[in-house]
Amino acid sequence: MGAIASGGVVVINDEVVDGLRVPWEVVDSAIARERMELTRRELLYRGGRRPIEVRGRTVILVDDGLATGSTMRAAVKALRRRQPAKIVVAVPVAAPSTCREFQKLADACVCSATPEPFRAVGLWYENFDQVSDEDVCGLLAQPAGGPGDAGPVAPLPGVANPDQTTAT
Repeated sequence: MGAIASGGVVVINDEVVDGLRVPWEVVDSAIARERMELTRRELLYRGGRRPIEVRGRTVILVDDGLATGSTMRAAVKALRRRQPAKIVVAVPVAAPSTCREFQKLADACVCSATPEPFRAVGLWYENFDQVSDEDVCGLLAQPAGGPGDAGPVAPLPGVANPDQTTAT
């Protein structure tokens, strides 16, 4: 039906809501429930740390893929409020029409593959399991390198180590 992001951002996919005739009371209830989950995750994932300052910086938003784009649209909208110099959207797979849309919404958009027919993001992965809160917190607890330092990256369970993959 849509997506939410920090700062009160709400993105509604009118095509889905109208097409399925979802009552607005149901939409409002879902928004309230997801706001509570967003607050829980922000508190857990930040561990008392303040949000990273992005004003005047280039920010790369990465997702596992773009189908309707609602989640990324919410992320871009929330991030724009924080005044970055540039927003780059980067995904390994996307619906062609959604990739074209983000080439206009973001300052740059990289979609490695835009297959036709697209159908769903998860179809393009061998393992499309959810990432646990524990895994997220573990990755966020790792020390960050300085500017330009990719540093060692701990792989997620079931995901190839980036250092072991090659580009062609």
